[in-house]
Amino acid sequence: MLYDTYEWQRSLLAGASAMANFGAGLLQNPNNPFAYFGGGPVLGSALAVFAHAAAPRGKPAFGLTTTTVAGKPVAVREEVVLRRPFGQLKRFVREGVEGGPKLLIVAPMSGHYATLLRGTVERMLPFADVYITDWRDAKLVPLSDGRFDLDDYIDYVVAFLEKIGETGEARPHVLAVCQPSVPVYAATALMGADQHPNRPRTLTMMGGPIDTREAPTAVNTLATERPHAWFAQNVIATVPMTYAGAGRRVYPGFLQLAGFMSMNLGSHMISHYEMFKHLVQGDGEGAGTTQRFYEEYRAVCDMTAEFYLQTIDVVFQTHALPEGTMKHRGRPVDPAAITDTAVLAIEGERDDISGLGQTRAALTLATALPDAMKQYHMAPEVGHYGIFNGSKWRTRIAPVLEEWIARHEG
Repeated sequence: MLYDTYEWQRSLLAGASAMANFGAGLLQNPNNPFAYFGGGPVLGSALAVFAHAAAPRGKPAFGLTTTTVAGKPVAVREEVVLRRPFGQLKRFVREGVEGGPKLLIVAPMSGHYATLLRGTVERMLPFADVYITDWRDAKLVPLSDGRFDLDDYIDYVVAFLEKIGETGEARPHVLAVCQPSVPVYAATALMGADQHPNRPRTLTMMGGPIDTREAPTAVNTLATERPHAWFAQNVIATVPMTYAGAGRRVYPGFLQLAGFMSMNLGSHMISHYEMFKHLVQGDGEGAGTTQRFYEEYRAVCDMTAEFYLQTIDVVFQTHALPEGTMKHRGRPVDPAAITDTAVLAIEGERDDISGLGQTRAALTLATALPDAMKQYHMAPEVGHYGIFNGSKWRTRIAPVLEEWIARHEG
C-alpha cells in the first residue's frame, strides 16, 4: 500500500511538473511581452522551481567522455566488465593510455545511484585506471534472480576484485565511500586471512560507519532508538506490479531521500530559494548549479529488504564489526587478518552522517597491520558530501589519496 500510494502521488506530480514547465517556458519566452514586466518573471521562475522539484527522476548518466593525462586530452568510454543481477563492474577506459594504478571505487548502496560519485571518478581518472561498482535499483531485479543481503555484497566485492585481477594487476587499490566501508573492510579481512591473490593493495575509506558508537549522528540515533522489528514493519514495502521486481520486498529510495531531506530541511529550502532568485534575475548559470545537484540528489533507487535490515542490525545496532562478532556466511570476520593491505581512513570535520572517529576506528581494529601501513586524514571544514565531491575533495583530499596509492603501488 505504501509503494502504491507513492506511485499514485508521483504520477500526479509528474503531470503537474509538466504543466508547470510549460507555463514557465511560456512566461520566460523572450517573445512574450509579459516576460519583461509585471509578475511574469517572478511567476515564471516560481513555476520553473516547482517543475524541477516535482519532476520524476531516472538513473543519471556518468557523462564522462574526456579526461586529461600528462597534460593531454584523452577520450573516455564506459565498459561493463562483469554483470551480476544486483550490480555490475564498470570501467572507465582511457583510450590509448596504458598502465597506472587500478582503482576500484565502491559506491554506496544507500538509496542513490553510483553516479553520485561522478566527481570522485572524474578527479581520479587522470591518475588511475578507474573501476566502479554500479549497483542496480532493486525494484528492477526480478524475484527469480534471488535475494541480496550484506553477505552477498561482500561476495560481489570479492568477485569484482578478482575480475580486475584478471587484467594484469593482481592486487588493485580500493576506495570505499561511506556505507560500503564496513562490507569492504570485511572483504579485505576475509581475503587477507586466505592470502587471496587479489586482496587490496591499499584500502581507503571515506566517511564510513566502521564504529557508529563514536560521535553518533542523527542517522545513528534513528537506527538505534527503535527495535529491529520496527524497521521491518514500518519502512519495508512491496514493489508494485508495474516494475520488473514486482513482489520484491524493499526499502524504497523515496523513504531514504525523505529522511535525508528532513535532516537538513532548512538548507534545502534556502537552496531552492536561491535558485528562484537566480532565475528571477535571469542568471541561468547560477540556478543551473543547484538544479544539477538536485537532479542527482533526488534520483534514488531501492534496496532489498534483507540488505537494509541486516545493515541496520550489524552496523548500527549490534556494532558487530568493532565488537568482533561479525560473520560472513558463518565465518568470523577478523580485522587482525589484515596484514599487508595499507589502510587510509579519511573523515570530514563537519560530517553529519558519519561522525568523527567512526572511520578512524578501522585503524585500531587492524591490530596486526604495521603502523607504517596506516594513515588518518581529517579534512577541516568538510561535510559528508564534500569528502568525495566538490573543490575541497579535488584540491585537498584527492592528493592525499593519490600520494597514498603511489607510495604503496610498487
